[in-house]
Parts: sequence; C-alpha cells; structure tokens
Amino acid sequence: MQAFRLATFNLENLDWSAAKPDAFARRTGALRPLLEALDADILCLQEIHAQREHKRGARQYIALDQLLATTRYAAFHRATTVRPGADVPADVHNLAILSRWPMGARRQIHHDIVARWDWPPPREADGSQPEPVEIVWDRPLLYALVELPNGRALHVVNLHLRAPRAIPVATARGLGSSGAQIEGQFVAALKREGQALEARLFAETLFDAEPDALIAVAGDFNADAHDAPTRLLRGGQDEAARGPRILVPLEERVEPSRRFTVIHAGRPTLIDHLLASPALAAAWRETTILNEGLQDEVYAPDPIDASLHAPVVAEFELV
Repeated sequence: MQAFRLATFNLENLDWSAAKPDAFARRTGALRPLLEALDADILCLQEIHAQREHKRGARQYIALDQLLATTRYAAFHRATTVRPGADVPADVHNLAILSRWPMGARRQIHHDIVARWDWPPPREADGSQPEPVEIVWDRPLLYALVELPNGRALHVVNLHLRAPRAIPVATARGLGSSGAQIEGQFVAALKREGQALEARLFAETLFDAEPDALIAVAGDFNADAHDAPTRLLRGGQDEAARGPRILVPLEERVEPSRRFTVIHAGRPTLIDHLLASPALAAAWRETTILNEGLQDEVYAPDPIDASLHAPVVAEFELV
C-alpha cells in the first residue's frame, strides 16, 4: 500500500519586506499551523510573491523560504513558476508544488497548447473599430511528475485561474463607462475559461500517453462547481458524469455544511478545487477543508491574519 496526502492552499498574497518584520512574523505565525495541520506529502500553493534582497537584485522566493523554514516542508522537493519569457519569478501570484518525493519532470505551461489571440471589440457608434484586445493568461500553469515510493508516477497540475473581475477595455465613452465594464467582464471570462481549456487539453495529453494515469489538478479556479472553467476541467457536467477521462471533484465529497473555501459577503463559496483522474479517485479515502474560523473576504480587516482561502487536503491509498 502507498498512502499519501495531497493538498492545495492559496496563501493570499504571501509577501515579505525587511522593513516590516513584525507583519511577516504575524502572518507566518497564522499560516504555519494550517500548513502543519494539512500534513501533506504533496502541496500545491498559489499567490506567492517574490522579493528582492537588494534594490537591483533578482526576485527570489524569500517569503516562501522563510515561511517553510521551520515546517515539515522545508526539505521537500520544489517546483515553482517563473515570469513567462524570463528566468526569474514574477513579482506577484507565483505557483509552487512541494513534494516529499522526487519530481521526475517539472514544467510550466503558458499558451503552449492554446495560442494567444486578439479579440476585436464591437464597433463604436460612429463606425470606428477599436484596437483589438490581446487575450493572454495572467500567469502560467505548473506541472510536476512526482515519483511515488511504490514506483508509480503521479501527475500534478497546479493552477490559479483569473478572478472574474472586469479588465479595463478602452472605448469611446472611456474606461469607466458601462460599455467598457461589460466588455472588460467578457475579456476576463475569455482569459479564465481559455486557460481552463489549456489545462484540460494538457490533461488530455497525459491520458493519451497513459490511459490509467494518476492525475491531480488542484488550485484556485476562481469558479464554483457550476461555472464553465470547472466544467471544462472536469470534462463533464458534475460528479455523476462517467468516463475514462473524467476528472472527479474530490472537494465535493465533503459534507455540505463544510463545503466551502471562501466566504464572500456572508456567502460560503467553493472556488478552490482538487480534481482526480478515475485511477486516482479510486484510491481516495477522505477529503478535508480546513475552513474553521475563515474570515469573510469582503469584511476581513487589513492586514489579514492567515489567508482568506481555506486549504483542501485529500488522502489516498494506492494498492
């Protein structure tokens, strides 16, 4: 038997500043107990900022290194993203996969399958054609192949899709007009659902190579169970759907009263997900969402204590 725990956790803009040591100590003091409670063997993290030690230095994962330094994850194998087109992390919202066991392959995916494209906004009332808007993902996906001790390979995809907030689109009436907001909301949807499509098509390549592959797709989808990105990633409408390539939503196996990862204006929502291929789902034993005491993201005081997202962890036992 090979037992292991796999978790996903949005760290909510994890940052560090040498000028604010007390603020960072307070955050790490709140985050570390959650990380330890996960007791994860494989951990997908989102919203990790990168910092410079010196004004002209390259960005590094200083905050992440310091957060993990005194935890069980300090010596884990690590895969992290870089800014597309560069060899250093982005300033904000990077991804990481941590693993107790070695990784045989690591890569980030950013328009490798779904190309960038230009969306032509509707013509203005005077007949003029606005400049096209380039549809490009805000950040890459992160993939790692984890080599389990029993000889099996576990494919892990970590993603953080764009939030469904309008993107500024220039119109003749100005950026603040209702038309600009409406078109900006549509562009945001194109980015969120387009990247979900790329992640799903990448999963298809894994199934092509290995029909019974162990695949986990985890992260902050910024979408609930009924939104298009989640349905795209699953490859079907809901957990009742069946098929050799369905990705099963393990977070939805939590009892309904605890089935939320964010509270928005008093409404519990489930936007952080952990999907598993049929072969991996067959080894599932339990899912837990650590949402006790979660703050409402609308009303939470600034700065926050830990995170406004609850981590999700699933336990597996492979024969």
